[in-house]
Formats: sequence, structure tokens, C-alpha cells
Amino acid sequence: MKIGKVGISKVFTFDSAHHLYDYQGKCRNIHGHTYKLEVTLKGIPDEKGFVIDFHDLDDIIENQVLSKIDHKYLNELFDFNPTCEMLGLWLWDEILKKISNLGLSLEKLVLWETPTSFITIDKEDMEDK
Repeated sequence: MKIGKVGISKVFTFDSAHHLYDYQGKCRNIHGHTYKLEVTLKGIPDEKGFVIDFHDLDDIIENQVLSKIDHKYLNELFDFNPTCEMLGLWLWDEILKKISNLGLSLEKLVLWETPTSFITIDKEDMEDK
């Protein structure tokens, strides 16, 4: 059997509150979201057949990244306007730091702020950043 890189994706949810700076709509007021985060990593399966065990991925994303922002007021944590776009870029950087020594690449991140509104970040868009 030919062995090549395989993508692995997992979806997570977390809750956070924020308000937007320099914004004239309702979102200038404090409000919350149940965010949905989809993360896609890519790598070559190891001798056991795993790119990464789903439980290990849970630990990285939930315990090492999302725990910093889950049930938190984002404006108190960041010096940037906590839009979905900026939160997505922060998540990209945090996840990349956590997987950098695992031989995996972060391929895609999708962050839903509502069931119908989301942002996407793809590896090729971040390679020169």
C-alpha cells in the first residue's frame, strides 16, 4: 500500500463574550457566541496508523489552546479588536506553536461565530506571513 500524507479534521466548540471596538452595530455591546472551530492537520501516518490520535488532538486544542479563551471575555485577553477574523488568526498561531514539533502541518482552520457566519484560513494564505 502506498503511504502518503493524510488530512485529519476535528470540530470543537467554545463559548466566549466580546464587544467590537469602533463599530456602530449591535456588536459594539457586550455579547457572547458559541463558536465552532474546525481544525485540519496533515501528516504521514505513524507505525500504528495514526497521523495523530484524536485524543491527543483533543488535548492540544481543548486543553492547551481553547482553555485560554473558553468562557472568557475576549476584550480582556487581547490587544486587538476581537473580530472572528482576528480570533481565527490568533487560533492559527496558537495551534501552530503546539504542533510544530509533531511533524504535522496545519492545513485549514474554520471558525464559525454563528451557525451561518464563519471565516476560513488556509495554509497557503499563511505561508509567507
